[in-house]
Amino acid sequence: MMKTCHCAPKKDEKIEKVRYPPTDPASSYNLGDFRMSSSKTIEQILFALPIIKEYHARTSALYPIFEKAAKNEVERLFCDSSTEKKVFGPFGELVFPYFKMGAIDSLDLFGLDELILFSFYWTNRARYKKTLDIGANIGLHTTLMARCGFEVRLFEPDPVHFAKLQETIALNEVQGIISHQAAVSSRSGEAEFVRVIGNTTSSHLAGCKQPYGDVERFSVPLFDIREIMRSVDLIKMDVEGHEDQIILATKSEDWQHTDALVEVGAADKAEQIFKHLRQIGVRLFAQKKGWLEVDHLEEMPTSYKDGSLFISTKAAMPWGQ
Repeated sequence: MMKTCHCAPKKDEKIEKVRYPPTDPASSYNLGDFRMSSSKTIEQILFALPIIKEYHARTSALYPIFEKAAKNEVERLFCDSSTEKKVFGPFGELVFPYFKMGAIDSLDLFGLDELILFSFYWTNRARYKKTLDIGANIGLHTTLMARCGFEVRLFEPDPVHFAKLQETIALNEVQGIISHQAAVSSRSGEAEFVRVIGNTTSSHLAGCKQPYGDVERFSVPLFDIREIMRSVDLIKMDVEGHEDQIILATKSEDWQHTDALVEVGAADKAEQIFKHLRQIGVRLFAQKKGWLEVDHLEEMPTSYKDGSLFISTKAAMPWGQ
């Protein structure tokens, strides 16, 4: 496996020409040729990403190429409030009207780091069966997980986001979803939720982050992570600063049949997660390292800009190869 590239890569068959897996009814294509029909560009990116996983770090030479191609296509497909069905690669038709969340909008939910996760779901659609979407936002990950055939149990405490994700689920007619307007923590009960008006994607449980601007505060129900994770085999977690408290509550046995994709929001949280999981014998793999195993603390992601962290007892992150 190659290490993350920090400079212009040498000629490489993976970069010069990427082929779809034999089970996919598509022919080979050149990575540089993104000037194709709009229905094919996202599909090509999603199928290419598993093959060039070593180049998923933002510092790689390929990242900005894929990022620009994806951004242009997403803006073309999902820039308005229409409920028209748009082809979204192998996931089929997707209805996802434009939605504003303060400084962030629904187009931001299709960033390249997210497409990498979508690609991982699709590549592993035969591996995983039951998933948790913790911090489900307005339902994009949930919808695409369901399109992979996963049974999805989602958690989203923001009432506005929750209403919107219910709309997303209904518009896309996906099945096998259990929804909770609630947060996940190290315990069950209730906690104060801080809704950041200027950027509702930054809303969080009180004490996890320093809020800014106008906020709303209200109580939300909590689910204990250990009571819900053992019944699933994959977790996607984006909880705005509460990830350390959730992961520190887990034990080795909780991870024997469960993997997780996690966003880590700060250096101190990264350190706690690293030390805890190493202590209980659970492996970590970082996008910033080309999905190689994390051996040292400095290899941990410390913000969303570093991409995701994959947590597992597996020897390597499964990308279908």
